[in-house]
Amino acid sequence: MDIDVAARAQQAKEYFKAGYNCAQAVAMAFSDVAQMSEDQVAALLSGFGGGFGRLREVCGCVSGMTFVAGCVLPAVEPSDMQRRKDNYALVQRLAASFKEEYGSIVCRDLLNMAKSSPVESPMPSERTAAYYGKRPCEEQVGKAAEIIAKELLTHF
Repeated sequence: MDIDVAARAQQAKEYFKAGYNCAQAVAMAFSDVAQMSEDQVAALLSGFGGGFGRLREVCGCVSGMTFVAGCVLPAVEPSDMQRRKDNYALVQRLAASFKEEYGSIVCRDLLNMAKSSPVESPMPSERTAAYYGKRPCEEQVGKAAEIIAKELLTHF
């Protein structure tokens, strides 16, 4: 597998800066690994940004890594418990690496939002210089792509 860690991280950041959500940006950097077009990956991950549709739950970066994990280590057959275990173990390693870096895998925590914050409007935020300046998301997108790329190099 041809994986350039820095290039994958940079590509994910560029997708994010182009307006894709965090989950899309991470996963799209691995569309070749998923054996899908960028548009297909973007479509499949469209609802995962903002911690699932701006609900601020599991960070989209982690969702994007989970998607890639399912592509490289799919658990298709429900009765194949070993394959399911291997897939879950990979997802847990990825999430643990992200959590070790940022202290959480929950979007609202990463954005320092109060737990009691009301559900946000489904309207995405405008991507302006101010938006990028106050959000850690671009860095986290790059780190998530780096984490999955290193995992792919190490284990596949």
